[in-house]
Amino acid sequence: MKAVVRSTARTLKQQVATLGGSVAAVWAGFAAQLLTGNAIAVLGIHPRTQQGLWGILVAPFLHANLEHLLANTVPLVVLGWLVMLRDRRHFIPVTLLSALGAGLCAWTLGAPGSVHIGASGVVFGFLGFLMLAGWYARSLGAILLSVLVTALWGSVVLGVLPGQPGISWQAHLGGFVGGVLAARWLAPRRARS
Repeated sequence: MKAVVRSTARTLKQQVATLGGSVAAVWAGFAAQLLTGNAIAVLGIHPRTQQGLWGILVAPFLHANLEHLLANTVPLVVLGWLVMLRDRRHFIPVTLLSALGAGLCAWTLGAPGSVHIGASGVVFGFLGFLMLAGWYARSLGAILLSVLVTALWGSVVLGVLPGQPGISWQAHLGGFVGGVLAARWLAPRRARS
């Protein structure tokens, strides 16, 4: 019993460190914006420009204001932890594929002259991963987690559609697709056939 408790405590500690470090990096990006008088925000994604390509790497760390940052932090923590609950090793590849998908989609489909920033594309990637991982993994636990996530947050998927001005549906769509691709890529080999 002690070994199980130690193992669980070690796993939880690793999850907290991974997720905490990721959230700290996002908050550090916002702090850098404040310290530079928001000058760093020029590094966001500027669609179909050479400068905007750098934004693909930086945009998840930039936010319009504290409200925007908080709105992304809570789902990053909750959905990010659920990604790690499936397998802690999945967190980094899911995060990277989601951020890349969000950035490329915003850069490709974004309106000329717009700037896309924020970690919501990664949030939508986590959502896409969690919703489809059960389908690809074909295990009871993964399917139950996918059903739970879909029941609780499935309506959020509508954020991948054009709608509210100032909200990057392009980043949401790209992040979601990146998360779905991660679910497919990280599925056990036996489940892929």
